[in-house]
Amino acid sequence: MRRSAAGILALATALATAGLAHTALAGSDGETPAKAPSHVEKTFLIPSSDGYGVGECLTTPGSSCGQVVANAWCEAQGYAAANSYGVAAADEYTGAISQPVPAPIERPIRITCQD
Repeated sequence: MRRSAAGILALATALATAGLAHTALAGSDGETPAKAPSHVEKTFLIPSSDGYGVGECLTTPGSSCGQVVANAWCEAQGYAAANSYGVAAADEYTGAISQPVPAPIERPIRITCQD
C-alpha cells in the first residue's frame, strides 16, 4: 500500500508541475503561448587598454574592423550581434572611474549587443 500511495503522490506532483509549467508558458488568456521579449539589449563597457589591441578598431568611426570586432564580442557574451559601439560618453561611466579621464582615447569602449 505504501508504494501505491507514494506512486499516486508522485503522479499528482508531476501533473501539478506540468499544469504550472503550462500556465507559465501561456499568455494572459491562459491558452496562447506567451511571447518572449522581442528585443533584448545589453551595453558593455570595456577598458580601452584591455590588452587585445582592438581599441583602435572600435573607436575609429567607419573602420572596417570595428563591426567585426564588436560582433565577435557580442557573440562571445551570448548575443547575436552588436547594435552599436564606440567611445563611451562620460555619463555612461561616471562614478565607475575614480579619477577624471583627460583624453577621449582613454575612455572606456561601449559595445551594445542585441539578440
